[in-house]
Amino acid sequence: METQEKRSEKFSQSITVKALIVGFLSLLLLIPSAMMQELISERKHRSEETIEKINNKWSGAQTLCAPVLSIPYTVSTLNAEGKMVNEQHLLHLTPEDLHVDVALSPEEKHYGIYKTILYKSEVRLKGGFEIPDIEEAGRTYHWDKAIVYIGISDLRGVTNRVDFYINDRAYAAAAGSRRAWFAGNELVVPLNDEATLAAKERVDFHCTIDLNGSGSMHFIPIGKTSQVHIAGAWKAPGFVGHFSPEHTITESGFDATWKILHFNRSIPDSWIDNGVQPFAESSFGVNLVDTVDHYQQNMRSAKYAILFIALTFVIFFFVELLTKKRIHPIQYLLVGLALVLFYALLLSISEQVGFAIAYLIACVATIGMITLYAHSVFKNRKQTALLTSTLCLLYLFLYVILQLEEIALLIGSIGLFLVLAVIMYFSRKVNWYKEGTVGE
Repeated sequence: METQEKRSEKFSQSITVKALIVGFLSLLLLIPSAMMQELISERKHRSEETIEKINNKWSGAQTLCAPVLSIPYTVSTLNAEGKMVNEQHLLHLTPEDLHVDVALSPEEKHYGIYKTILYKSEVRLKGGFEIPDIEEAGRTYHWDKAIVYIGISDLRGVTNRVDFYINDRAYAAAAGSRRAWFAGNELVVPLNDEATLAAKERVDFHCTIDLNGSGSMHFIPIGKTSQVHIAGAWKAPGFVGHFSPEHTITESGFDATWKILHFNRSIPDSWIDNGVQPFAESSFGVNLVDTVDHYQQNMRSAKYAILFIALTFVIFFFVELLTKKRIHPIQYLLVGLALVLFYALLLSISEQVGFAIAYLIACVATIGMITLYAHSVFKNRKQTALLTSTLCLLYLFLYVILQLEEIALLIGSIGLFLVLAVIMYFSRKVNWYKEGTVGE
């Protein structure tokens, strides 16, 4: 009976069994690690909802589509009964050339622990319409009822009286209903002047709009030749859409210019009624990127949790092998939970003071707690110092990876390769088949 008990005890202390137990604990700790990632996602979603509510009180992201000249006309035809029937239609014309110049003034607004990016802007439009020779038999054009539409996705952002000038004559703009070809809202400018259009081959226009928004500003290249220039005091712009600008970015801000020709886009020069696809696919612009998105950094760091757990357990395991000190699986589990709680500390503190400071505080707290606990287990300063140094290097390595987004994969791969090489080097003389090595 005693022999069987000794064999059972010896087997339970073998290297293979202990390695399997440590591996199982590492996998088990993936559950709280996944819960931490879910918590980060939940907090990020809540932040986005709060920021959206804040932005809605100011103004949302703006998309500008300006301007389109619409001329109503009547088509007179005979029906099957020989009676004259009048059909009402709209002919829409895009500008021959369109110049948009935007002076953007972004600013960060803090509401409790949440931060959003708002902006004020001065938008100057100028260009011209070429009025074609469109008189046809059976068609009557109503030049006195012509309308200019200026698409603005969120009219709450308009902060000035908008006067639209045609050949230096001012016409007042008012809010209008949505067009099928532009998903946002619009300003409507009734021209009410037959002579302005009917007697001209070309009419020039200009307009200034003070426009508030949040997060981003996009444009639709409605002109046959569209040139958009935007400058703002933001050092991290993100240029989006199907067109790339010529741009310069400095610490004080950015300056970008797009030049788009009519054959670069899918928007026709003219169309009748709603016979055109929506313009949203042709949009382009700039996003005001928040370079300190601590939720994104928290999520990226949490994905390395299994690496930290595994490497820390490896250190404990080798200390157990080399010193023949028994370390209970519960002690492994407690250390693993401390490593997982690092991410809870990091998330909660970063919402208050920012990611960099939160990372330092969470690292000091976690490494300090594990160091004190490890010293009570190892009872050896040298072994404790080895563990502490390794954890410091790991957390420093993770922080570097989080900062170097573009080459994070390269640095991470090289780092993991070196870690594996070190483990293989120190384990090269271990007799993995030898029973009773651990804890004897």
